[in-house]
Formats: sequence, C-alpha cells, structure tokens
Amino acid sequence: MPDKQQNNDRPDPADDGEKLSKSALKRQMTELQKLGEQLLTLSPTELEKVPLPENLREALTLARRIKAREGRRRQLQFIGKLMRSIDAEPIRRHLLEREQGQQQAQRRFHQLEQMRDRLVDNGPGEIEQVIARFPDADRTRLGQLARNAAREHERQQPPSSARKLFRYLRELDEQSSPLEPPPPAGE
Repeated sequence: MPDKQQNNDRPDPADDGEKLSKSALKRQMTELQKLGEQLLTLSPTELEKVPLPENLREALTLARRIKAREGRRRQLQFIGKLMRSIDAEPIRRHLLEREQGQQQAQRRFHQLEQMRDRLVDNGPGEIEQVIARFPDADRTRLGQLARNAAREHERQQPPSSARKLFRYLRELDEQSSPLEPPPPAGE
C-alpha cells in the first residue's frame, strides 16, 4: 500500500516557527470557511471587486447554484479548503472596508433624517443651519418643504412633504463632497 501523501494545500505551521495545535488549526479552518460564507452573501458585482483567485471565484459561483443542503455544506468546506491555500488578509480587509462604508452611509442617512426632523419641528431657525451645512441649498424650497411637512404632521396626514424634504437633503448631501464626513448632528 503506498504511503500517504502530504496535503500541500495547507501552509506548514512549522514554517512560522510555531506549531499550532489541532484545535487551533480547526478554528482557523472554521474561520476561513465562515469568511467564504460571507463572500457568498455578496452580490456578483460586489464579488468582482474582491481580489480572489479564479478557482475560488468559480467555487463561489458554483456554491450559489447549489440548493441541496448537504451539497452546499460540502461546497462551503471546499471553499474553506481553497481559502487555506491563499492569503485571506486582502479579502478580510476588503470586507471590512465594505462594512465600514455601509456603516458610514447609515450614519449619514440617520443624520439627514435628524436634520429633516429638526427642520420640520423648528422651522426657520433650523434653515440657517442647513444653509451653513449646504451653501448651495435653495432657502425658499427648504422653507416651503419644511412648512408643508409641519402642516402635514399637524393634520396627521401622510408625510409626503417630509419625504420630499428628505430627498432634497440627500441630494444636497450627495452634491457636497462625498469624501468629507458630515459634522455631528449637534452642530
């Protein structure tokens, strides 16, 4: 019977000068498999932006098509195995940057909602602060939208003007420098 061949897909922990325990290796493998699962949650367009070897990209594409539970589980294990043979740090970094970008967009969204609510509640006094934040804003349009939104709120009508006001604030925010984070809501 031939001798067992060594699996060359895995990096040798002895190369790093440290010997990892079996449990530590298993934790690493599980973590890489979970990283592969995170990659599956990305849309095909987002996945194109991630630096991946072609064989891993093909395995992810195949995993998307597999609907059977056991087949999908085995494909995820295969993805984890492929991930052990590459440097996963660029993938982690890309996913982290993506998550931070989503969090920043969410913060901006909430800040704009708060700005809209202050405009509706405080009216003319708040318009000056919005103009200071967005110098290109149309004062008349802001005032009109804020008054209509306040009137709708008082009459307990659907908030169509409040939505229009929010859309206008979002337009102004997108026109301002997208690289510059907005000031805190209290300013």
